[in-house]
Amino acid sequence: MWALLCLAVSVCAAHGLRVGVGIADVTGPPAEIGFMGYANFEQSGQGIHLRQFARAFVIADDNSRLVFVSVDAAMMGNGIRKEVLKRLQKRFGDLYTENNVILSGTHTHSTPGGFLMDFLFDLPILGFVKETYVAYIAGILKSIYIAHNNMKPARLEYAEGELLDANINRSPTSYLRNPPEERAKYKYDVDKTLAQVRFLGPQDKVLGVINWFAVHPTSMNNTNRLISSDNVGYASILMEKALNGPNTLPGKGSVVCAFASTNLGDVSPNTRGPVCEFSGLACDQSALCGHKERCFASGPGRDMFDSTRIIATKIFQTAMSVLKQPGEDLTGPVGVVHQYVEMPKQVVAPFDPITDTFNTSAKVSGCLPAMGYSFAAGTTDGPGAFDFTQGTTTSNPLWNVVRDFIAEPTKEDIDCQAPKPILLATGRAKFPYEWQPRVVSCSVARVGGLVVAAVPGEFTTMSGRRLRRQLARITSAGASRVVLAGLSNVYADYIATPEEYQAQRYEAASTIFGPHTLDIYLNKYVELTRALFEGRSVDPGPQPPDFSDQLITLVPPVLWDAAPWGKEFGDCLVQPQKQYSHGDTVTATFVSGHPRNSVRHGRWYAAVERLQSAQDDAWVTIATDADWETKYIWRRNSKILGTSHAEIEWEIPAGTPAGTYRLHHFGNYKYILGGIYPYSGFSDSFEVT
Repeated sequence: MWALLCLAVSVCAAHGLRVGVGIADVTGPPAEIGFMGYANFEQSGQGIHLRQFARAFVIADDNSRLVFVSVDAAMMGNGIRKEVLKRLQKRFGDLYTENNVILSGTHTHSTPGGFLMDFLFDLPILGFVKETYVAYIAGILKSIYIAHNNMKPARLEYAEGELLDANINRSPTSYLRNPPEERAKYKYDVDKTLAQVRFLGPQDKVLGVINWFAVHPTSMNNTNRLISSDNVGYASILMEKALNGPNTLPGKGSVVCAFASTNLGDVSPNTRGPVCEFSGLACDQSALCGHKERCFASGPGRDMFDSTRIIATKIFQTAMSVLKQPGEDLTGPVGVVHQYVEMPKQVVAPFDPITDTFNTSAKVSGCLPAMGYSFAAGTTDGPGAFDFTQGTTTSNPLWNVVRDFIAEPTKEDIDCQAPKPILLATGRAKFPYEWQPRVVSCSVARVGGLVVAAVPGEFTTMSGRRLRRQLARITSAGASRVVLAGLSNVYADYIATPEEYQAQRYEAASTIFGPHTLDIYLNKYVELTRALFEGRSVDPGPQPPDFSDQLITLVPPVLWDAAPWGKEFGDCLVQPQKQYSHGDTVTATFVSGHPRNSVRHGRWYAAVERLQSAQDDAWVTIATDADWETKYIWRRNSKILGTSHAEIEWEIPAGTPAGTYRLHHFGNYKYILGGIYPYSGFSDSFEVT
């Protein structure tokens, strides 16, 4: 039987490639927890537009095994990965280790934070949030378990396609700092290629797809208060519905399609570009607009929801077009190599982008982590506070006093980071624990002719191109395709080129290990890739420190829930109308408990149900709070009384069959004397004509 299956998928017997895919809900607490990404203290959750999912791919041959998980989250952190590995090893022994598990965040900016265990990153969330941390770990583990238990003989194909009008460079003046000889190799100042790997099972059935396209998931801006996987997350849902069937609920299909992050550091989906908020004049945040006037980018839609839909649809349609093209068979041996690297201690040869070689006669080094002034300016996707501007290369005495109160940089730090003026000497800050990581995770994986470089941050367009060029050169005899998997395992902010670093826009100000950060990564990934292809083991490197016993949180717990006088949890306060048509929005309001009482993984807070049999009063769920057309919005009425309500919206999509429908709300309430209890309630029925 095994031989027949291998023959059916044209798998080379020498490799015996097997693949398993899995998807699981990782949605974090949807209310009153800050979102990670924009560092906006006011951006805390009020419900769900799109649920978060973990999409796992387990790839194995007779000798090795690799796990790649794309997670609808801002990024991944060492604490989460460490706990995932601990629980995997408890169940599977040494089958899954630090060497072969890669967790990659999609980088959506509309999901709960407080899970990274680095103080600077958790600060806007008001500290560590255990509910987020546990939700992500549980969902990631479940996706891997499903994939592990679903292994099939398979082969791997690669294909790619060009996608225009879906991304722009948000720091084009920085990009122009790169040598003209190097820029001449590329048509655009951002990558326009969608790279796709698909896993084909018996009879060439699609088991799963991983797509990489460089774009920030920031179509949803910093005013959004609903959990959202943003443009790439919606693209995944669209592709999974296309391959599993349009009636398949999100997260419930057998075919899993990820749109994973890559070198998106300076890439925006807001294709209209930045303008001043009131005057409409073009801007780039290098100078202030008018008084209290922000510079930000938007588009291409009429609002952030429409923009998300447009960009997601473009990405999805391109991916489907690529899927229908003949692919390049890259089936072959599986291998992976991993090393922890203490960045400030690295001394390497600098890279010459014109000759594409390393200058071995010179040496450069890393710095202790530090953030520059332009970091505080934010980006055109999400402006910062105060009057900071991008491109700042001089310091301010007043802000330096504030900086030194937190942690004062040494002269060595200042010289090492130059021309970055240090706003936060995060590498010197010790209270209450480490502010940014010094030790990062570097992985290189191989599946036949495909090489995946899993990087611990946001590479800019040209940084990613340099890394791909170098790895393609040294793997040319054994591999033909190289992709970058961004924001993997540990988050260490941005990686700008040394030339871009001189401009000190946001990406450079957030390149925390200094001007030669990219040089260090290029040297390290070349070293790791050579070791992988030569079959050599590498030193594991220093373990990242564990701060789990020092974490603090200022997020208040849910104390209790109460229903208004004369009402029960789940009662419908505002009923929908009796009749609707396609394009209309159905709305109902329910007495609600706090959604932090349970994240309801694999279940939901809101569902749309259709009457299947009036005789049996049988209803079938046709949409949930994971679908694009629905919104679950939670609002608190009184903190003292513990009362709140939930609004459920359903925009009726074209093609919805005529019939009888209702909205169903689910939740859990916390009793004042202790205990958490489930409840549910539904609206009156209504007709769709």
